Amino acid sequence: MSRALFLDRDGVINEDTGYVHRPEAFVFRDGIFDLCRAAQQRGFALVVVTNQAGIGRGYYTEADFHALTAWMLERFAAEGVRFTGVEFCPDHPVHGIGPYKRENPRRKPGPGMILDACRAHGLDPAGSVMLGDRATDMQAALAAGVGVRLLLPADAAEAEAAPPGTVVLQGDPASALPWLVAAT
Repeated sequence: MSRALFLDRDGVINEDTGYVHRPEAFVFRDGIFDLCRAAQQRGFALVVVTNQAGIGRGYYTEADFHALTAWMLERFAAEGVRFTGVEFCPDHPVHGIGPYKRENPRRKPGPGMILDACRAHGLDPAGSVMLGDRATDMQAALAAGVGVRLLLPADAAEAEAAPPGTVVLQGDPASALPWLVAAT
C-alpha cells in the first residue's frame, strides 16, 4: 500500500474566499506547488478531499466543480505535480437543496472521502498525512486512521477545536514540508 498526502482544497490549495467555483476567483496559496512537488518526490500520492456544500446549496453545479477541478489539475501539471485523485462531497444535512440535503459519511468530519480514496488507490491511511485548515478535516483524518494530521488553522477557534494529536502549523502550506520529510 502507498501513502498519501490528503489535502483539503479551500484554505489549503487555494485562498478560501467562499464557495470558489470559477478559475478567475481561484488564488493558489503560496507554497502549495512546492509542497506538492516535494511530497510527490518523496513517494506520496496526492489526493484532494473537499466538502463542496456550494453545490448542495445551489450556488454552483457539479459540472462547475468538475470544470474548475480540471483547470486546477492542469495548473498543477504545469508545475510538475500529478494528483492521484480528487474526492468531493456536495451534500449538506441542513442547507442542502433537494437530493443534496442529507447526511453523508463522505462529508467531513466523516471519514468517507479518505476511506474511499484509500480503497480506490491502494493507500495506507496510517502511513499518510492530512493537511487541512478546519478541525473537521482533522476529525475526518483521525476517524480514517490517518497517521499525521497537520492543521493550517483558518483561525484560533479551529486550532482549539482540533482533536488531540493534531499538529498546528503557521504560515503557508510549505510549512508542512518538515513533517513530510519526517514521515518518509
